[in-house]
Amino acid sequence: MARGSNALKDRLSRFREINISVIGRKSGRTISNPVWFVSDGDKLYLLPVKGSDTQWYKNVVKNPSLRIDARGEEAELRTAPITDPAQVASVVDKFRGKYEADVKEYYSKFDVAVVAQIG
Repeated sequence: MARGSNALKDRLSRFREINISVIGRKSGRTISNPVWFVSDGDKLYLLPVKGSDTQWYKNVVKNPSLRIDARGEEAELRTAPITDPAQVASVVDKFRGKYEADVKEYYSKFDVAVVAQIG
């Protein structure tokens, strides 16, 4: 498990985008989306583009299991929503540090974020 976790962290350190798969809260089907992310130690942060209106966010609130694929390194992670404004602002800052002005261009609502434990 440690090797897989290290390989996953290595991929996360090198890429700007991963694919996430969630279970649809109504359909029960697996739904995949490319997303931006920030990895920080053993934590993976996700910022929904439309905040709490984002469909994949609504799905992980109902079913906190998330599968990530970082170009072939896959993992099943448990997620937790972040709704505290100060914690959400901290995640937004992490995203601005990685993606710079693109965050303002692509993200329209900053009311929630998601954190998952790696490994």
